[in-house]
Amino acid sequence: MLNSVIFNGVTFIYLGAFVFYLVNMVTAREFWGRLASFTALFGLLAHTTSLIIRWVESYNLGIGHIPLSNLYESLVFFAWAIMLLYLIVEWRTKSKVLGAFVVPFGFLLMAYASLSPDNNIQPLIPALQSNWLTSHVITCFMGYAAFTISCALSLMYLLKGSKRGNSSETFLRFIPALDILDELNYQMVVFGFVFLTLGIITGAVWAQYAWGSYWSWDPKETWSLVTWFIYAVILHTRFIRGWRGERIAIMVIIGFVSVLFTYWGVNYLPGLHSYQ
Repeated sequence: MLNSVIFNGVTFIYLGAFVFYLVNMVTAREFWGRLASFTALFGLLAHTTSLIIRWVESYNLGIGHIPLSNLYESLVFFAWAIMLLYLIVEWRTKSKVLGAFVVPFGFLLMAYASLSPDNNIQPLIPALQSNWLTSHVITCFMGYAAFTISCALSLMYLLKGSKRGNSSETFLRFIPALDILDELNYQMVVFGFVFLTLGIITGAVWAQYAWGSYWSWDPKETWSLVTWFIYAVILHTRFIRGWRGERIAIMVIIGFVSVLFTYWGVNYLPGLHSYQ
């Protein structure tokens, strides 16, 4: 199908964008930064076009649902959300260094999706045939995307902080100051926490509609709650205890590990949310 061909092309575009961001970070030359941003934006536009094409193709097949229903489609949408949110952050901060840490996530998700044994458009099971599907999945993945960026910011913080004494002599001098990274990290955690909360709420309403129960302690539900509590603790320690810097960065990375298990790891456990 045409959408799959474009998705495969987008994978290599994101790889190219990552290389350009990496060269920009090492050399700090404006040309490479502009090329990286242009490549990433071009990839996002192609990515968006392909999602729309897949959506239209599903209607042409008489299925007619937004492409968010299986593992392949979720991987593709996860990558799209990361790239969209990253480019917004880049435009807002006017800094391109973060791209070298975030874009690889988009590339790896697309690369993994290309290995999916079944990328065909599939009909939804009755339980998934609800408008709550769109709101639930979109809010969750926007939260996941924000947590991905916060993880990248945490890695940047730990990397720059570990070389604080001689960072002026390496490419680390191009990474923003630690207090800027810490504040941006906090903003991404807040953004992700809000969307994850909305995702859990819409998921509960959807569960009531589909299975007659707001909460059934399905593995996905359980780990979503665990992830929510981890980020709630992060925000609590910052607000109440005043924690900042390295401790918050480490906690954010732990939270992102929980995000990955919530999204991908629970597929190996029996449950209602396992992607096929």
